[in-house]
Amino acid sequence: MGTTLEKLAAVIEQRKAAEPESSYVASLYHKGMDAILKKVGEEATETVIAAKGDDDEQLVYETADLWFHTLVMLAARDLGPADVLAELERRFGLSGIDEKAARDK
Repeated sequence: MGTTLEKLAAVIEQRKAAEPESSYVASLYHKGMDAILKKVGEEATETVIAAKGDDDEQLVYETADLWFHTLVMLAARDLGPADVLAELERRFGLSGIDEKAARDK
């Protein structure tokens, strides 16, 4: 039994090949990467707006939407939560300042 992110990623992966009328995720894949990226952008904006407010429940709700659409985006590129977690693990213990400096070189 995997984590919630892994289970969600598996469902999203299954829906990639589904008919667009059968699910929201399938309809996004049918529309293409630009539609997926538009949703990621919209959800990111809604998350920022929620963070500026005082409603923690709304912030969590919007963050969940953002994470969901980000998983859809990753799956479109045949990536998933494990890829992101591996990158976070690589960075773990590194100074953020040092990590950014290494990227800027």
